[in-house]
Amino acid sequence: MARYTDAKCRLCRREGSKLYLKGDRCYTDKCAVARRAYAPGQHGQSRKKMSGYGIQLREKQKVRRIYGILEKQFRAYFEEAERQKGVTGENLLRLLELRLDNVVYRMGFGDSRAEARQLVRHGHFTVNGKKVDIPSYQTGLNDLIAVKPGSKSTDKFKELAENAAGKTAPQWLSINAEMMEARIVALPAREDIDLPIEEHLIVELYSR
Repeated sequence: MARYTDAKCRLCRREGSKLYLKGDRCYTDKCAVARRAYAPGQHGQSRKKMSGYGIQLREKQKVRRIYGILEKQFRAYFEEAERQKGVTGENLLRLLELRLDNVVYRMGFGDSRAEARQLVRHGHFTVNGKKVDIPSYQTGLNDLIAVKPGSKSTDKFKELAENAAGKTAPQWLSINAEMMEARIVALPAREDIDLPIEEHLIVELYSR
């Protein structure tokens, strides 16, 4: 399956909730879900009763779209979450939160996860002093994520640093916006993830 490249707002409308795929726009009246809270297409406004399987499938698709992950990748994350100790659903969300592109987004260096992913791919970030350009790179406790020295002086990153300073960071990240870096001081807990996700539905789907 190829990566989705059509209008992102259609995905939010399809899922019936905000997926925050377009950054600050999602918090304004311009948000497509706020203006048209029904699925796109000719039959978008018709009422359809969804089966239990359909509800579980939609939840999985929603999480995949929030984090920008393809099906094969997502399945691999779920299998890794199953192998770990603890609650599988919470393990899954923690793995997704610790992706490098998501950490960069949580730092405030990117209006959306898609923008953060692009910045990582272009080699603008280091992990513990080494350049990493793989968005799916799995960060860990005490890792230091920083903007590459050569990128700090650019107008783009000066602007991102200013924006990051005004944003609220999750408790598991200690951010120094002036130095353009952040350290992972704890592993993300379920209460730290402020997304409308019912992860138990995904566990039920893969347990069929």
